Amino acid sequence: MSAALVTGASAGIGRAFAHALAARGSDVTLVARDGARLAALAEELHRTHGIAAEPLAADLLTAGGLAAVSTRLGDPQRPVDLLVNNAGVGTIGRFADVELPRQVDEVELNVVALVRLTHAALRVMQPRRAGAIVNVSSIAAFQPSPDSAIYSATKAFVNSFTHAVHEEMRGSGVHVMLLCPGFTHTEFHARAGLGPTALPELVWQSADEVVAAALRDLDRGRALSIPGPLNRVAAAFASVAPAGVSRRVARVVVRRVGRQETMPT
Repeated sequence: MSAALVTGASAGIGRAFAHALAARGSDVTLVARDGARLAALAEELHRTHGIAAEPLAADLLTAGGLAAVSTRLGDPQRPVDLLVNNAGVGTIGRFADVELPRQVDEVELNVVALVRLTHAALRVMQPRRAGAIVNVSSIAAFQPSPDSAIYSATKAFVNSFTHAVHEEMRGSGVHVMLLCPGFTHTEFHARAGLGPTALPELVWQSADEVVAAALRDLDRGRALSIPGPLNRVAAAFASVAPAGVSRRVARVVVRRVGRQETMPT
């Protein structure tokens, strides 16, 4: 039986990954800060699917939290076959106006924690010549996003980093995939205190749709998964459009999403 570790597992895309992987018969280690919520999810997954579900409460913005998850990834007695690096946070607001510590935490979680956990997983997967890693990014990574400057920049790092490591792992038996969802119905907005957005429903997907597409692409050995045709078009446009055009379009979109400062994912 395979085993997976999912960060940011208590809600949204992470929770959807946990359910989908458990339905496939995979044991799961669930990582997030909310221990009570993780314990309830673990019990639900075990009861529904008969798999082993381990709640691991950890704050990835702390050295202790990162060490606990890295230790779990490196446990030779309980090897992890799939790491889903999903934990992340976003901010909305002009860079100069949003409190700097919040934005530094955004870099620490979206970039540093992801890099550390990817490294910890690879140190164990490489000698086994088996395993997979999914790094969750965003279509925001494909263009600079005024009013969400740090978020899009951290996701651009995740894109470049994951593509490079994917190539390094070619032929090693370890598969590394980048997942870039677009607008997804999760608790992202509600937890941030954001009201309804002005974006039409057709641009949105459910977390289950995102995860189903991601797992299909992982099974096919893809390097990149962009769920939904509209998101693929948007990413392609942003990749070829002049920077002046793409950043203005991105600013309009971000302002339609909401005007509060923080959007935890």
